[in-house]
Amino acid sequence: MTDSSSIVHLHRVLRAPAERVYKAFLDADALCRWLPPYGFLGKIDRFDARVGGSYHMTFTNFENGHSHSFESKFVDLVPHQRIRVADKFDDPGWAADMTKTITLRTVSCGTELEILHEGLPEFIPAEMCYLGWQESLIQLAHLVEHEMPRDTETPA
Repeated sequence: MTDSSSIVHLHRVLRAPAERVYKAFLDADALCRWLPPYGFLGKIDRFDARVGGSYHMTFTNFENGHSHSFESKFVDLVPHQRIRVADKFDDPGWAADMTKTITLRTVSCGTELEILHEGLPEFIPAEMCYLGWQESLIQLAHLVEHEMPRDTETPA
């Protein structure tokens, strides 16, 4: 049984279609832009967006240069509806069986997003994980909540 202190549950509504939000979770460049919390840079050195595939990412603290890396394996992908990943830190001292389940649902004003992050290791307080996710989701909103002008044909 999972201890409730090792679970973070987040809920947001984004003014963007589910297709765009889903894409932001499955595009390496997009993840590097929005996933690292404030003060961190993200780098992905390997990315395979399919069930059974994974990506390897490093977060580097911009101020002091310290970094940590992790592997995220895609366990379940239902286009525009659900993403489930299993995460593992590279550092063996940070061992934990973490999973993230991202659920997307189309609503009248965009996409309802629910994230269930389970299995946090003891050294990561739930409130710190929650704070990091809040920062990441603000950056996600900045990425996906936009309306680009439609391409129009130039009159001949």
